[in-house]
Amino acid sequence: MRLAELSERSGLPTATIKYYLREGLLPAGRRVGATTAEYDEGHLRRLRLVRALIQVGGLPVAKVREVLGHVDDESLGRTIRLGAALWALPQGPEPAEEDEAAASARLEVDRLLELLGWSTARELGALSPVHRSLVVAVATLIRLGYPWDAELMAPYAELMHQAAVRDLDFVETHPSETEKVETSVAAAVLFQPVLKALHRLAQEEESARRYGL
Repeated sequence: MRLAELSERSGLPTATIKYYLREGLLPAGRRVGATTAEYDEGHLRRLRLVRALIQVGGLPVAKVREVLGHVDDESLGRTIRLGAALWALPQGPEPAEEDEAAASARLEVDRLLELLGWSTARELGALSPVHRSLVVAVATLIRLGYPWDAELMAPYAELMHQAAVRDLDFVETHPSETEKVETSVAAAVLFQPVLKALHRLAQEEESARRYGL
């Protein structure tokens, strides 16, 4: 397809697509003339991902470029490729080194991972920004007087593992490695609001069942 059709199908102005091309967010099309190029379904899929990362995820262009650089790195295995892309997404604040609540939270998070047998997460430990974000969240709960320990977190973690299984089952429906990683990144940005909303709706529903309206 030509640029005009790519614009029409993606819903993005041609000027925006040209900007993404200049910024390296979209691979160049196949040249068919001095000033024209052909684009395919992969370009359309990538445009939709870029738009989701910027408009829904709120990522700056430089961060999107970093994430997509990992998505396109075919020298990496799928787990490392996906992990690098997800780690490049914006994360929460860092846990305080000298904070007593953060120290307690680290112990409980590490104990949780051991309890669950999540060996990869244990090996990565504090190298993972996701691990550090969990420590910060648990530390905040501890400071507020909610001493979340490994046993309390375990049932929630098991539910999240079931969600992860469904996520990756969906990823496996896509044919190419790049599409699989792209879908995983899109899911990380777009599924989180869905899960948060479903959790809140479930809380409302259970509250009404237990206590009435």
